[in-house]
Amino acid sequence: MAYLNSTLHADQLSLRDVIAHPFAALRLMAQRRRVYLQTVSELSALSDRDLADLGLHRSMVRAVAKDAAYGK
Repeated sequence: MAYLNSTLHADQLSLRDVIAHPFAALRLMAQRRRVYLQTVSELSALSDRDLADLGLHRSMVRAVAKDAAYGK
């Protein structure tokens, strides 16, 4: 799960910032989720031999996709 943390002083916040920040975080989470799902889909479509050529086993697909989308 994605986690976003930022600290701003109250005198630095505008109404626009207060409204936009949660939406920006949601947009980032959605983008990362799309990368994850697309990576899983594309790697799952490969044959076992193609995965082996990449140095992967089918059981590694979700972990590789997670790393691609969210980093380590």
